[in-house]
Amino acid sequence: MESFARKNDSAVSPCLWVGTGLGMVLILSLNLPASDDLRQSEPVMVSPSGTVLTLKGAVLTFACLDCMGTLTHPPYEVWRDPHSADDGEKTRKRKLVMHSPSTSQDMGDHQFAVVCSEKQAKVFSLPSQTCLYVHNITETSFLLRADVVTLCNSVCLACFCANGHIMTLSLPSLRPLLDINYLPVTDMRIARTFCFTNEGQALYLSSPTEIQRLTYSQEMCDNLQDMLGDLFTPVETPEAQNRGFLKGLFGGSGQAFDREELFGEATAGKASRSLAQHIPGSGGIEGVRGAAGGVIGDLTRARIALDERGQKLGELDERTASMMASAEAFSKHAHEVMLKYKDKKWYQF
Repeated sequence: MESFARKNDSAVSPCLWVGTGLGMVLILSLNLPASDDLRQSEPVMVSPSGTVLTLKGAVLTFACLDCMGTLTHPPYEVWRDPHSADDGEKTRKRKLVMHSPSTSQDMGDHQFAVVCSEKQAKVFSLPSQTCLYVHNITETSFLLRADVVTLCNSVCLACFCANGHIMTLSLPSLRPLLDINYLPVTDMRIARTFCFTNEGQALYLSSPTEIQRLTYSQEMCDNLQDMLGDLFTPVETPEAQNRGFLKGLFGGSGQAFDREELFGEATAGKASRSLAQHIPGSGGIEGVRGAAGGVIGDLTRARIALDERGQKLGELDERTASMMASAEAFSKHAHEVMLKYKDKKWYQF
């Protein structure tokens, strides 16, 4: 970032801030070419500035604030596609975008450097390198992730502790704003992938294929439903375009016409009586299908009725045969009784 490398510097310069696992912060000065200088053969000169800052625990993150407490973004180079054909004939020049002013007078004679380690956070005033604020974040545990983010038009330091606590500190005063127990770290994947973003949000991988998103801002939580995306975007059906004469004459897709519109009496006039006349049926193909279905239904019902009639006739034949057999048996028994009592007198009974 662009900052004051030494105590006696009067202007900011490109610097490389290096943090070690023992809590040491080293500032290295970088000698970069100007924005209009296409120096490619000479290497970038790196020299130690002699500035050493100390903290408790391994260093996690750095940030730079101006005199008004606004986050100063590091300079960046605009990316350009080397294979693009749009500006192939133009002379390519490196464009280094500077966000911070070039003189210390514009900076109000100082800027704030925020350094956070696994145990504590410190705010230094540059170029005097005076430690203005110190906050011991945790004593029994350690921080896994710390980021300087923007929240509600201000800047704060967001921290995620190994015991599952999410904490936010104001900048540059390092006043505690939030301390809530969210999720104890039981999986190293969470510890490796947890990160904070702007406007009170955080992300981490809950599984190899799932991203968990959370928020610690009430404003973001209230607007969450409005931020959800839609799978389909509703679009109104456009009106049909007017078909020109030439387009209909020389090509294009076919157009459907009504039979009455082409051959009706309104267009072609009244036909002669000797010509055949088209009498539309009831429903076209659907009507034919319906009529066929009706005929099939009637035939099926008639067949069932015939089967029932044949069954009843068979039952009637069986009953008739049974009655004839009963009549023959009765006649036989009556004849036998008559033969038995034919020669007897009345007094022999």
